[in-house]
Amino acid sequence: MKLTLRVWRQKNADAEGAMSTYEVDGISPDMSFLEMLDTLNEELILKGEEPVAFDHDCREGICGACSLVINGDAHGPERTTTCQLHMRSFQDGDTIDVEPWRAAAFPVVKDLVVDRSAFDRIIQAGGYITAPTGAAPEAHATPVPKPDADFAFEHAECIGCGACVAACPNGAAMLFTSAKINHLNVLPQGAPERETRVLDMVAQMDEEGFGGCTLAGECATACPKGIPLFSITSMNKEWLRATRKAAKR
Repeated sequence: MKLTLRVWRQKNADAEGAMSTYEVDGISPDMSFLEMLDTLNEELILKGEEPVAFDHDCREGICGACSLVINGDAHGPERTTTCQLHMRSFQDGDTIDVEPWRAAAFPVVKDLVVDRSAFDRIIQAGGYITAPTGAAPEAHATPVPKPDADFAFEHAECIGCGACVAACPNGAAMLFTSAKINHLNVLPQGAPERETRVLDMVAQMDEEGFGGCTLAGECATACPKGIPLFSITSMNKEWLRATRKAAKR
């Protein structure tokens, strides 16, 4: 395959960025998108040019680091992570635009790399449980109803890639935040911080400068792990419950 790549290049966070055009040839349809970028970078290095900076780690669809906007879609045309997107999703001769996540809360560090530490701070605000140290309890010591376990597992699949933010027309982080809150709030282990968790994490999300949610639904469509849109409404119910309880104190 021979492809034309239009890639966002930005020297650092303070520099002006622009799209640069590159030609790549000999791309196998079985290559992943990141392997294709590796090929481009090898050619740039051989020419003495600066390679394109992009995030990656596991390359197995687990870590969520491979965050790219491809032809206007978060992670590209398939509902998967960028590292699991293969070049057979494109046609020979295609022109492909490659950009970083576009959100005020995710500033560009260099080229296609963005700073997603805002997600870390949301987790730090309440994405944990208080548990005694020592030996792990027996697995059946704390019964969890099957529907609650399924609900928790569904939301625990969130890998924090940020595709929901990149796809949202408002740059909202509601799907990510709701997944992290709902995962813990439905389990008995998360009950002690149920109210403070949702209030603190939502407050931190707002402080980070993410946009407001209007339930456009693009977040759930782009999520590579299929976190459902109703996760947001579930979190809203938790927030209202916690707000009312706090008001009575």
